[in-house]
Parts: sequence; structure tokens; C-alpha cells
Amino acid sequence: MKQEYAISHWPDSKEILGKLKTLANELPLYQINRSKMAEYLEKFETKFAASKQLVEKAKERIPGGVQHNLAFNYPFPLAIAKADGAYLYDVSGNRFIDFLQAGGPTVLGSNYKPVRDKVMELINESGPVTGLFHEYEYHLADLIHSHIPSVELFRSLASGTEGCMAAIRAARCFTDKKFIIKVGGAYHGWSDQMVFAMRIPGLGTLDSHGIPEGCYTYMQEFYPNDIEGLEKLLKENESKGGTAAVIVEPLGPESGTRPVHYDFNAKVRELCNKYNTLLIFDEVVTAFRIGLGGAQGYFGVKPDLTVFGKCVSGGYPAAGGVGGRREIMETFAAGIQGLKKRAMVGGTLSANPLSCAAGYFAIKAIEETQAHKKAGKAGDKLTKGLQEIFKRYDLPFIAFNHGSICHMETGAAMLMELTNPKIFDQVGKRRKVMEELGAALMVEGIITLAGSRIYTSMADTDDVIDDALDRFDRVFKYFEPVQEK
Repeated sequence: MKQEYAISHWPDSKEILGKLKTLANELPLYQINRSKMAEYLEKFETKFAASKQLVEKAKERIPGGVQHNLAFNYPFPLAIAKADGAYLYDVSGNRFIDFLQAGGPTVLGSNYKPVRDKVMELINESGPVTGLFHEYEYHLADLIHSHIPSVELFRSLASGTEGCMAAIRAARCFTDKKFIIKVGGAYHGWSDQMVFAMRIPGLGTLDSHGIPEGCYTYMQEFYPNDIEGLEKLLKENESKGGTAAVIVEPLGPESGTRPVHYDFNAKVRELCNKYNTLLIFDEVVTAFRIGLGGAQGYFGVKPDLTVFGKCVSGGYPAAGGVGGRREIMETFAAGIQGLKKRAMVGGTLSANPLSCAAGYFAIKAIEETQAHKKAGKAGDKLTKGLQEIFKRYDLPFIAFNHGSICHMETGAAMLMELTNPKIFDQVGKRRKVMEELGAALMVEGIITLAGSRIYTSMADTDDVIDDALDRFDRVFKYFEPVQEK
């Protein structure tokens, strides 16, 4: 029932991957004209001076001056004072079109009033946390199950990172196997074991600073879309005790930055069945944003466990959890279980009344307004507009989307291949191009995720998207090839 989902059509992943490979590894680098970029940076300093002052003070007590990785923007972070629908406002009152949407959770748009009103009612009644059971824990779990039937039981946690930690622990506990296989380049949070092969396939432990290599003894990776490579690992592990689980982002690594082929997830499911291995879907980004049935509903593939985050609390704190088959999920049962095998999870503020009620009312609002479909249409319109801009200025850049999850590749730093002999020389330069684009867009009144990813919401009307495309155009017309020295 594709009509129920935000993805109007599945993009040609083979074509996109080919273009991305060429952009990142073969074509000359493009950047904003140097004099224009200097002008943008001068305006940035002046327009956002109050933000800079606050961040400089914050550096006295906070590493880097901000607490969240999404806030590390070039040349300095912005201090936001207000969020409303499609817009953010900084401490000086500057307004921005918000294509960050807090990293993806606010499909309804930021600070959606009907949900906010319900949350305020609950805070007035019980406060945000009690430490004991609250009825909205059940209401949220039951609502999730009604839309995603594979989630027979649901355990609320505080983040997607915790959800992934819990999922692989339950998989090992239930199967009595040790190996976990992930797709290289995928992001599954920042726990010790998951900071492995992040961002770039084949990276292994190269970006795993501060973590003993022993943590990765039973972690493995395979390249995106490489079904043969996955089966080879599964087969090899049979003689070593077997594989507990394969964990995937169903759109592809980094929320589809490296998109998978449409039948990829079904093929992974078949292999998991063949080798008696659990399949974990990391739907931190996709659940309720792709559609009420998540990516698994769109693809028609049933995982054994599903990791949640982002939308599961509608943009309110403590957004996370894991759900799945009853017999696996029962390893999380609270209390003393005697001699039963138990996968330990915890969290004093997990499943607090505020988070559970916010999640329940946000999902109900998405259901009632069909927010995911409206956000998806906005993503389609924006992506088409960006493609037209790139064509107009003869730029080799690539825009594609899966509904409201949009990708805009310019520097393509994360898409370089480890086999490229220029990777260590080029990756920093490519990252700089993306940082400069992000800064220029902020001056023009647009906020994105790292100058490459965009999340649209129900609040992004045709007028908002048209306005945004005019702003994008003002930046992209100044791109030109880098003059090599």
C-alpha cells in the first residue's frame, strides 16, 4: 500500500550511486566564488554576532561551546531562541527556514501546538517524571504496535543510541551467539561497539578513538548492497558460533546517503532466515517519517527487532526505544527474573510520562493530519527544484530524496572511497566546501544538516519551498571549479 507512505517513487539507487561515486572520486571540486564567500563570512560575523558572543562564553564551561554535534556549524554555531513550524529564530531575531527539524523528529513541524498543549496538560497533572508506571507508557506502546505489527512488545529508552545498544544485547542474549554484522558507513549511535565502520564503508576502527579494539572482536561490516559479502560473513561465522544479528538502516547508511537497492532489505531478510540470524531495523530516522508503518511497512519486510528514536517522542526529550518479537523482547522484562536469561537495560528517565505522552499525541497527530505524506510532497518539490538549479548552473551536484528525507551532495566528503589514493588529501577540502555552503545558506536564511541533508515537515507549504528555492539559487549561482595551485 505505497499510497500510505511518504515516498512517492523509489529513486534509481544504482544511477544515484554511480553519480555519487563519480562526484566524490573523479570530478573536480566546486566551491563558492572566493570573493563571494568572503562576503558571506563577513555578513555571518555581523548578522550573528550575538550568537558568537554566547558561544564564546559557553566555551568556558562546554567543550567547543555547544552540547550537540548538530550545532557545530562553520564558522561558529548559532544560538536559537525560538522554533515555530517551518522556522527557527536566533537570539537576535533572525528567521531561518528550518530544514534541520532537530535532526528529523518533527514531522509535524517544530513546536506543534496541539501536541504542546497536551504535553502541558500532563506536566500540570503529574510533572515530567515520576519514576513509576504511567498510563502513557502503555498507550504509546499500543499505538506503535497498531501501526507496526512486528513490534509485539516495546521498551522505551532515552535515545536511539540506547535502542541500538539494547537491540544487539537482546539479540546476543536470545540467540546465544556473539557476532553482529552492520553495513559499513551506517550510523547506529555512539556506543562503543557501534562506533565501528561509521560514515565511510571499510573504515573499521580508524575513527574509533578512545575505545579499546577488544570492543570490536565480534563486530563486522559489509559494503552497502553487497549481498554476496554479507552471505560470506554469515557463512564464515557458522564455524565460530554463528551470527546473533544483522543491523541495517533500511534506506541505506546515514539515512540513505548511500541509498540501497529496493530489494536489498528483502534479500537481507532471506539470508537472516537461512542462517538463523536476527534482523534488526534501525528506524530511528524512518519510523513515522517515511510512514506510519515505518520503512518496514514500505518495503514489506518484517524485522525481528526495530530500533526507534527521533519521532517516537515527537521532538520532545528521551526519544528512543526498541521493539519486536515477544519472545526476544521478554529478555528486557523488569525486575528480578530468577535464573532466566536477561538483557540488562535501564535509565532513570526512560519512559517518563512527558516523553511517552508527547510521542503518543505526536503519532496520533501524524495519523490524523497525514503529516508524513505532506512532508514527503514538500521533499519531492524541494528536490526537483534543487535538481533544476544544478542543471541551470551546470553543476555536477546531486539531489535525491526518500520522501521528506532529502540529500544534497556537493562536496560529498562522506562518499569518498578508501581505495581513492587522494582521500586523506581531499576529504578535508570536501568537508570545507560543505561547511562553507552551510554558512552561506544560513546567511540567506536556511538551516540544513551539515550542508548536505534536509528534513522537510508538514509545515513546509508550497510557499515555504518556493521561498527556499529562491534562497538556494542565490547561493548556487556562485559555485565554480576549485582552481588547483
